[in-house]
Amino acid sequence: MNIETEHRDDILILRPLGRLDSSNSPELEQLLSEHLDAGCQRLVLDFSGLSYISSAGLRVVLLAGKKLRASKGKIVLTSLQDMVRDVFDMSGFLTLFAVADTLDEGVAKV
Repeated sequence: MNIETEHRDDILILRPLGRLDSSNSPELEQLLSEHLDAGCQRLVLDFSGLSYISSAGLRVVLLAGKKLRASKGKIVLTSLQDMVRDVFDMSGFLTLFAVADTLDEGVAKV
């Protein structure tokens, strides 16, 4: 998995590419922690290039959401592919996070 990073003003956009599972979720968790600990308050996770997410990946997203809620920040998930959306839906995570169909819609929501 690769992770593309983009900034639009004070919004951090992270775009994990490939599969997000137990073998590489610590990489995303560390990157998120570094940015959130440095004061990032607006985060968009662009899943347009993510083909698979496991429970380990869901855990990383949940931890980021909890940190941002505690600091009054915002997180939006965008461009969920069908398989990834199904995992978020079955786990009940779609009710926990703001979701947008496109990156631009996600940036506008955050």
